[in-house]
Amino acid sequence: MSDSKSDDVITEKIVNAAKNNPKGVSAKDISAAVPELSSAELVAAINKLLQQGSIDLYKQGNTLLYKFKNQSSKAAIKGADNEEKVVFNLIEEAGNKGIWIRDIRHRSNLANTQLTKVLKSLEGKKAIKAVKCVNASKKKVYMLYNLEPDRSLTGGAWYQDQDFESEFVDILNRQSLRFLQQRADKIKNNPRGPIVGRTQSYATAAEVQKYITELGISKVQLEVEDVITILNTLVYDGKAESSVYPDGSKVYRAIEPLIPPPGIVQVPCGVCPLVYKCCSTGLITPQDCEYMSAWLDI
Repeated sequence: MSDSKSDDVITEKIVNAAKNNPKGVSAKDISAAVPELSSAELVAAINKLLQQGSIDLYKQGNTLLYKFKNQSSKAAIKGADNEEKVVFNLIEEAGNKGIWIRDIRHRSNLANTQLTKVLKSLEGKKAIKAVKCVNASKKKVYMLYNLEPDRSLTGGAWYQDQDFESEFVDILNRQSLRFLQQRADKIKNNPRGPIVGRTQSYATAAEVQKYITELGISKVQLEVEDVITILNTLVYDGKAESSVYPDGSKVYRAIEPLIPPPGIVQVPCGVCPLVYKCCSTGLITPQDCEYMSAWLDI
């Protein structure tokens, strides 16, 4: 195989790895996709794709992630006027958290009527899209057309069309507890002793996620962090306990509650992805929360 063909194969493998993981891949993930490359060759291949504009580099916490860069949006604004290019670049810069129209107006210095015209034009070309925020139904943010909105905008798996899916959460709670209870029942009277039995009764969030996925009860793809949220509500309800293994992984096991759980641990805040943004003033408050009102009525 010639060097050019070999380079094409490597490029395709890296791009496919990024395509298959829209949330981004780390250098370690890419290395696993092309194990035949040395560290220096891997860096060179990634840099080449960055220069070509095939992938983008993002920082998530302390981790660098590479994401596939869809070329269709860029192609959509070829030949566009300067105003459209300025607005497009501002929206592209905002990533999957989007940018509010007021911020676009402030940073682009465009008048309301002109900005509205530009946004409609870009939406018509399928270069951008408007996304409603779950925490403010009248607020829209704009992002590139091919991006998956951040969970802070959509509310994650617990929201459908901006409505909190309380029944869905309840089903997941019951099935997660059932899995933990089945695990605990299997190791009762363990011949190797109670300590070994107790250890074997623990399960990771990934194991619970696999169980729920195989049941087929969720129409959306649940992430491990979604399942962790559910498992934590079981802990708060006194139906499960958590522990940490020596390798740092968190595990859970079912327990028999000593007393009925107090009402405070049953509030909808336990599974709300916006709980850390909720305060006495601002867009998200307990006073205006319809889910809190419904819970209080019960």
